[in-house]
Amino acid sequence: RTWSPVRARRVCALRRACLVARFGFIYAQERLDAETTLRACICDMETVQRIIYIAAVESFRAAKMAFWKLKINVKATLALDHSGPESLEVAVLDYMARHQDLYDIIGSVHEVICSMNMNPKIPYPPEVDFIVISTLIRELCSLAFAMQTLIPPLDIAFGVDGELFNRTMYYRSFDSDFTAPFVAYHVWPALMENGAVIVKGEVVTKK
Repeated sequence: RTWSPVRARRVCALRRACLVARFGFIYAQERLDAETTLRACICDMETVQRIIYIAAVESFRAAKMAFWKLKINVKATLALDHSGPESLEVAVLDYMARHQDLYDIIGSVHEVICSMNMNPKIPYPPEVDFIVISTLIRELCSLAFAMQTLIPPLDIAFGVDGELFNRTMYYRSFDSDFTAPFVAYHVWPALMENGAVIVKGEVVTKK
């Protein structure tokens, strides 16, 4: 089948829609499953939610790093005999979208867990092994990797405790102080595309 820019845009739009929907499903299902698992070991809900948020952030970081390392190798290989009609960059992203089995997701999951074990923001009892939420981490890594194959790529927003609450970027959790102007902590990141919010995240606001 010959390459068509119109068809390429349609395929990318379809993949984007599927990935955005998958992000929502992870928030609605996998995140809650991870909460339930952690609550068996940790009584404090804030700590549980902080752990899951950090897992999401670290998963995207690890997946993006792995993506760019793999992209360098794929680009070098395809450049040897690339003749178009699409650009080399488009060809590389398309190849990586169709060959996601090249991604060492197990390595990323291990990297995320190691990063979480060293994260000073996570107070946790020694008996908690973050491998118990490896299903969530794996799903997030896989999703984040796939999102990098889009044009433009999708990413999560960077959140900081104490930042001013932004209603265009976040929902408040039900247990928030709805009069508080600042974010106490983040529950789930917002999904972004070129600086625009695609899916709102969730935060807790307190005075």
